Amino acid sequence: MKVAIVKYNAGNVESVKNALNRLGVKPILTGDAETLQTADRVIFPGVGEASTAMNYLRERNLDKTIAALEQPVLGICLGMQLLCEFSEENATHCLGILPYKVRRFADKKLKVPQIGWNNIFGLQSALFEGIAENSFVYFVHSFYVEDGTETIAVCDYGLNFSAAVNYKNFYAVQFHTEKSGAVGERILENFLKI
Repeated sequence: MKVAIVKYNAGNVESVKNALNRLGVKPILTGDAETLQTADRVIFPGVGEASTAMNYLRERNLDKTIAALEQPVLGICLGMQLLCEFSEENATHCLGILPYKVRRFADKKLKVPQIGWNNIFGLQSALFEGIAENSFVYFVHSFYVEDGTETIAVCDYGLNFSAAVNYKNFYAVQFHTEKSGAVGERILENFLKI
């Protein structure tokens, strides 16, 4: 199986690569459109700021490449947010694949960013096969994707937000699978089987 990780102006791609290596998968880290188009699975991770990342993708036409992918795609953290229509982070127009807006945590009582372990619930989809309700995963984020009809897992941090979504062939998680221990590893494994 050919697994491609989108290489762009965002951190954390190496830790995703290492997580896949632990599963016996040797992914290709690439920003090449043809390599992404011909991969069996594409992973779109990221840590960083939305507008800078989107500018980088647009300058290289990777925005159009990602939007046109037909194989299973997994967005992680910033990758999930960039798949949405719009982010409040620097008023950024994103890829518009997921029918959601990305919002900033506004409750002044919350510590923002949310950093650390939190539980997820309302699990749906093959992505969570073998994962128990209320399993803990690792988050690092100041912005969240609204809860909606395409939500397949929820997290509560002052409000309910989408911990994971699925729209057509696009799956996305707000938490870091690569830093979420056995639960995150199983989710990556499940994605490779979808």
